[in-house]
Amino acid sequence: MIGSALFAVSAAPGFGNWAGASAVNLCCFIGAWFFTAAGLIQLILSGPVTTRVDYGNGVMVRADWLAASTQSLGTVLFNVSTTAALTAHSVVSQRDFVWSPDAGGSIAFLLSGFLAVRGYRHANRLFDPNSRSWWSVMINLVGCIAFGVAAVGAYISQAGVTADATLANSGTFIGAICFFLASFVVLPAWDRSTSGESA
Repeated sequence: MIGSALFAVSAAPGFGNWAGASAVNLCCFIGAWFFTAAGLIQLILSGPVTTRVDYGNGVMVRADWLAASTQSLGTVLFNVSTTAALTAHSVVSQRDFVWSPDAGGSIAFLLSGFLAVRGYRHANRLFDPNSRSWWSVMINLVGCIAFGVAAVGAYISQAGVTADATLANSGTFIGAICFFLASFVVLPAWDRSTSGESA
């Protein structure tokens, strides 16, 4: 939630004009480390890599683990991107070390979002609005899509011009808010008001 909040602040309307590009880059840099820590924890908690099945060769890689590992890879790519953004002053470095890993991280997040839905669907109903876990998975997917849109808007041309800064900022802001909410709805504190459902 901390990483999401920092990304949301960095892309909030008017923040860049008020605080400057350095503050925006620093918020993203710090936020990315929280993303990476959360992604690693999620990967550790996702359980075994494989499970036994009654078809094929009898073993299948679990969608939950695939979603967690893919998202974890995406967070590492965001670390590369946000670290490079602190020092990238040339068009080549902005394209190769800021935008490229950012786009790769966004693709990894998109894939992980769809895998998370697949994993949830395997164990539960696809439409289950009474479940906090369902809300978390669906809100997370919206956030992943928004980050993908942001990466498209953040594309840097050979002339060093961002394709659509408004789209990049809006996608980042919406995605970050979604990731914040996806984490918030499964906080253990919610167990006081909902009986029996685990996060």
